[in-house]
Amino acid sequence: MSTGDMRTVVRLLTAVERTEQQERTLARVRTECERTDARFQEQGIDLDVSIGRALDELIDGTPSTDLCPAYSYAFYQAVAAHFSDPTDLGAWRRPSWFHAMDDELARHGVPSDLLPGTFLFSGPPLRLPHPGDAVPAIGTLPARRAADLADAYTRVLNRLDPEFRGAARRFVDAMRCEAQEWESARQLGTNPDTLLFWFH
Repeated sequence: MSTGDMRTVVRLLTAVERTEQQERTLARVRTECERTDARFQEQGIDLDVSIGRALDELIDGTPSTDLCPAYSYAFYQAVAAHFSDPTDLGAWRRPSWFHAMDDELARHGVPSDLLPGTFLFSGPPLRLPHPGDAVPAIGTLPARRAADLADAYTRVLNRLDPEFRGAARRFVDAMRCEAQEWESARQLGTNPDTLLFWFH
């Protein structure tokens, strides 16, 4: 999970004419895409489209396929250049486990837009080719909702099935922190408006 102003990422990828700052940022993003490509090549992973090429195609608005994870990796590198350092929320073998957690939280009255299966896998704000598998997966939550999520989970924490309690507590702790950071940033005149979740 990381936090930042998603508008800066969208502007970088969709600008008709980029500023010098955007060009410098894009050069860093391209370098990270190439590094990820090299790492995958060493591991014998073939994505059909390289991540570097996927980045160029996203910028041009001309993805050459409807099904490839490279575009998600390229988008993530653009986000990473603008957002905070990532926070590790844990390791889960199956993203589908969160749908069972959704059912448990909903049963206790947590609103649907605050259920993990809703925001963890909501996708990026730009239309990307489908990754073709369960991972990588991208999700977003408005930063202003962090406090609401922490409050909603706290209210039901002790009533949750023990299988879900630890994950819910982890979300509460992370969202309390994010809510405080968001308030502080707003007082300083900045707007880190989006929490981004990345499963890979």
